[in-house]
Amino acid sequence: MMINAQLFEGEKIRLTPVDLERDPQAIAGWFHDSEFLSMLNLPLTLPRSPSQIKKAYEEIEKEQDEKSSVFNFMIRRKEEDNNTGGTLVGFARIFEIEWSNATGQIMLGIGDAHSRGKGYGSEALRLLLDYAFTEINFHRLGARIPEYNEIALHTFEKAGFTVEARSREALNRYGRHWDLILLGLLRPEWEKTR
Repeated sequence: MMINAQLFEGEKIRLTPVDLERDPQAIAGWFHDSEFLSMLNLPLTLPRSPSQIKKAYEEIEKEQDEKSSVFNFMIRRKEEDNNTGGTLVGFARIFEIEWSNATGQIMLGIGDAHSRGKGYGSEALRLLLDYAFTEINFHRLGARIPEYNEIALHTFEKAGFTVEARSREALNRYGRHWDLILLGLLRPEWEKTR
């Protein structure tokens, strides 16, 4: 990584902290989008109000500050002359961090339906991997993706992730049971793909 490279900014997007006053309204809208919810590996999918979203993100920030077991970012589209940092399109998170093992899990999602398929997720993943492997010196990252989320599987495999295991028929969606795909990426593998 070049010393003058932007750590949290790519060509199309930037990773920012959550804005607890403005973001919960947009995020609550995502929780009414069944396509968005089904593409994530969430234990329970329910509509959420802006106040519920705000409370959940306050808890995430508390965990980030007190335990450093999660790093949470919002994905914003870069825009000219915008003092807000850009339009909110999704989220990116490193969680289940085990500092003694230098490992963690990654989850990301593009919540804004009009922003899907534009490369924002791929760019956010690249920024997240750069941060995890160069700034916090991780050795391994994992991800859990539903088997029917072919776009995410392709994006993660293109970034160097390898399918390590399957939890067979672990998800009940769309009237049938699907596998949950477990992927992993080691730092030396990531270095080869840069």
